[in-house]
Amino acid sequence: MSETALRVLIVEDEIEIRRFVRMALQAEGLLVYEAESLERGLIEAGTRRPDLIVLDLGLPDGDGVDLIRDLRTWSQVPIIVLSARSAESAKIVALDTGADDYLVKPFGTGELLARVRAQLRRSVKGVESTSIVTFGDVRIDMERRVVERSGVPVHLTPLEYRLLTHLCAHPDRVLTHLQLLKAVWGPNHQTDTQYLRVFMGGLRKKIEVDPSQPRHLITETGVGYRFLP
Repeated sequence: MSETALRVLIVEDEIEIRRFVRMALQAEGLLVYEAESLERGLIEAGTRRPDLIVLDLGLPDGDGVDLIRDLRTWSQVPIIVLSARSAESAKIVALDTGADDYLVKPFGTGELLARVRAQLRRSVKGVESTSIVTFGDVRIDMERRVVERSGVPVHLTPLEYRLLTHLCAHPDRVLTHLQLLKAVWGPNHQTDTQYLRVFMGGLRKKIEVDPSQPRHLITETGVGYRFLP
């Protein structure tokens, strides 16, 4: 194992699932640590300083959401939730609390590893550090506040621009309706999800090749949206 290998912490009380996830991550060349409880998970997160946490919500000594809430007071490490809770409300609570992605059990190795790679790319590189963002045939110059598609300027309203750049600042991450409304419209519009749908529809018409089948501005049904570069 390379000394420079990225570190992943699995917080999961079911031994077989923990073993399955550990083997999949190790096959990717990742250095894996394990914890079987909320308390141990917080200790390992503090001492190991992982690059990513894979977290079960149903832990024997508490709810994984409480672990996310605690972690977010001192760390922005990416968190992927693995949970048997499939209700939209459970996903929204975890994501609003600070999780970066949510995968429902049972899940496949391929999807898990794809999401792990996406979160590690975002944490290692991130688009926040660059003034130029490109995806598909779109180019965004953050400093000049210019958006082009195939070299042709695209006119965006101020709110459309804020919505697009906020999504671009969090690639491969699910952003809930609440998170987007607070970031783009402010705290007084937290329930105006219709605003978000209308603006997202307009943005897709200007950005996507086929707005009816978007490749970059993806809907997470009942939860929010995800930007795929």
